[in-house]
Amino acid sequence: MKKHNYSAGPCILPQEVFEKSAQAILNFNDSGLSLLEISHRSKDFVAVMDEARAIVLELLGLEGKGYQALFLAGGASLEFLMVPYNLMSEGGKAAYLDTGTWAAAAIKEAKLFGDTVVVASSKEQNYNHIPKGYTISADADYFHCTSNNTIFGTQMKEFPSVDMPLVCDMSSDIFSRELDFSIFDLIYAGAQKNMGPAGTTLIVVKEEILGKNGRIIPSMLDYAKHIKAESMYNTPPVFPVYASLLTLQWLKNLGGIAAIEKINNAKAALLYGEIDRNPLFKGAAAVEDRSNMNATFLLNDEAHAETFDTMWKAAGISGLPGHRSVGGYRASMYNALPLESVQVLVDVMKELEAKV
Repeated sequence: MKKHNYSAGPCILPQEVFEKSAQAILNFNDSGLSLLEISHRSKDFVAVMDEARAIVLELLGLEGKGYQALFLAGGASLEFLMVPYNLMSEGGKAAYLDTGTWAAAAIKEAKLFGDTVVVASSKEQNYNHIPKGYTISADADYFHCTSNNTIFGTQMKEFPSVDMPLVCDMSSDIFSRELDFSIFDLIYAGAQKNMGPAGTTLIVVKEEILGKNGRIIPSMLDYAKHIKAESMYNTPPVFPVYASLLTLQWLKNLGGIAAIEKINNAKAALLYGEIDRNPLFKGAAAVEDRSNMNATFLLNDEAHAETFDTMWKAAGISGLPGHRSVGGYRASMYNALPLESVQVLVDVMKELEAKV
């Protein structure tokens, strides 16, 4: 039976990425060697890294605009530390928007470096919306936000105009929708949502914002050193970078971000339409802030949970239970999830309505 993978991450990737990655593990570029055993300094892998970094800037529309793309290790969680290390001045200040678990984790790390101002938070409402109408202190070294909140199913639809570096954690919605990415000075994203397997993190940074905070930065945490070494300051995560390149090539061949956004909008409209129509279900996030990547929803009557769970599992659906912070269900509709899989879930929801 075909599986419909709604896992929040690590998550679904294009089938062709699995096939090409599997072949590369057996025999990379007809070298007679596995991708897992070649030198990261070899001509073949240097070409992979160069193309991966270049295609990122191409897809985001940032070529020739002073940005550098890096593939590093440590996950987005390490970026919670690297961002203030590189951007917050000694005795400085940073501004953060608290919209979920990962935003709160980033705030916790920033507080180790200096005055960290939370300009607004939706924590008291269990992060069910994106705060609006907040004021950002003009003397902050940077403003940090999280574009999509995987656990709670909210997504920023607009970003503030600021007179300081704008930093965004895009781990769970990068490459999913068109934005003017040039408004951001630093973007970071763990690979394991829309880009590849866990093990590498993408950083896109405007080079001119670096080296201005007066801090002595440990080498492994210094963006400038990684830029100079072209993402090879130390041994990079070879397989995740290669799989990410394949995913980005797939996206480019599909028509880029504009093409995938249309598909993502159709998937979200289909599922949210059923959540709102079906009297057995309700959405968990504020309607205006609903995420196109992670739809969180609940049964109005938990007495139907056992029946519903049996039905969606029988339909080949996987990864649907919601995070314990929200409960209910979470349908993660990342780029590689086909519209057909969303239709399967919607059909199950309709069948439940007819049954009860």
